[in-house]
Amino acid sequence: MGAEQSVDQTQTPRQQNLLRLQQSFLDLRFGLFIHFNMATFQNLEWGDPRAPTKLFSPSKLDTDQWLAAAKAAGMTYACLTTKHHDGFAIWPTKTGGASVTTVDVVRSYVDSCRKANIRVGLYYSILDLRADIRKFCITPEKIVFVKAQLSELLTDYGAIDLLVFDGWNAPWSRITYEDISFEEIYNHIKSLQPDCLVMDLNASEYPTSGLYYTDIKSFEANAGQLLPGGNILPAQSCFTLTDQWFWKEGDDKGRLKSVEQVVNDWLYPLNKQFCNVLLNAPPNREGRLSPNVVERLHAIGKLWKPSPMKPVRPSINIITPNLCHRQPIYASASRATFGPDFVNDGVLSHSWTLPPNEHSGWLEIDLPQNPSFNTIVLFEPVGRWKNYSETRISSYRFTALIEGSWKEIVPKSRVTKDEENRIHIHQIRPISASRIRLEIDGKLSLPEPHVADIGIYNEPV
Repeated sequence: MGAEQSVDQTQTPRQQNLLRLQQSFLDLRFGLFIHFNMATFQNLEWGDPRAPTKLFSPSKLDTDQWLAAAKAAGMTYACLTTKHHDGFAIWPTKTGGASVTTVDVVRSYVDSCRKANIRVGLYYSILDLRADIRKFCITPEKIVFVKAQLSELLTDYGAIDLLVFDGWNAPWSRITYEDISFEEIYNHIKSLQPDCLVMDLNASEYPTSGLYYTDIKSFEANAGQLLPGGNILPAQSCFTLTDQWFWKEGDDKGRLKSVEQVVNDWLYPLNKQFCNVLLNAPPNREGRLSPNVVERLHAIGKLWKPSPMKPVRPSINIITPNLCHRQPIYASASRATFGPDFVNDGVLSHSWTLPPNEHSGWLEIDLPQNPSFNTIVLFEPVGRWKNYSETRISSYRFTALIEGSWKEIVPKSRVTKDEENRIHIHQIRPISASRIRLEIDGKLSLPEPHVADIGIYNEPV
């Protein structure tokens, strides 16, 4: 499915600033991902949270070497794993969490970035096995702990250009944006550093055609999250130069991705589709990049010649909760096993559809709290099945029950050929409503249409 969205074009000041930051990020094109943490010393991908903190002991830490190799590869930004899923922090945190005590790796890294004129990125895992921050164990105190650690990273180390989250709203961590509020964390970050781009590795959980809970669409290619053809959203795709994320015994003489694969298969085609490449090269237990890795990065820099990035198109990122999530929902009619509650259950792989041979119908959602909102999203699952390769909706409109009267809030909109693979995002004047209604007309030449999700949001302006 092509990664496109139909978006109302009026840009708020916040969106204008985000567009500027997205363009600046895409102009960077190529970055160094640095997985270096407790797992490095355990020959693991996830560190064992029971390990003593003294096990993390790089004997020849040389962050200048990391960034010199990045510079030679033509990289212009970097991202360091400040805390991975086991919960060990490689800066001396004052929050009481497990951390380094004799060396501040984050300090050394950011200083080296600035000496090399490379933009600074940090990675932070919400999942924290040492602090027991995991599904069903979230408490207000643990949210305070997360915010305190982020405050340290965003106040003690100068300007941070990007912050990448992991272990959040992922199928293997299951910590949702309700367990730990994305909106709260996002606003906390922006209050400390307004120009810091926030990214979550959540591309597998949301439509590739929408910026849900992130400033940049982030794909973990090693996990099978691939950039869709025709992408126009600002994006980043993460790859590994070695076989895995963290350094392993044998990597010093192990297999590396070829120069041609990195340059010709990843950099050139992805950059043309508004997507940066973040290539992981893990330091060894000494705290240095192995000679074979350094040599390969230099060779990449000799082959790759970046071309100018095209101007990014305006897009709307969703950062607030869906206000119609799990509210009472009704339909004009439904096909068996495809009921209306699939539209607002929070599972975007579900969908509602009309009975066979019916092409027009409606959905209504009760909003008992009479919430205020200013953004409406309609998502049709184009491309989910082989026989659903194009939109089946010819037109739609939204109305709302406001103080006892139905009023049109999104006029009848026709889905054109250019919009067949898009989610539809509408910014409206702020309203409060007790019920919303979607009316759709399907294409008579195609089977009955599906609706995968309706979202209403009260987004910041």
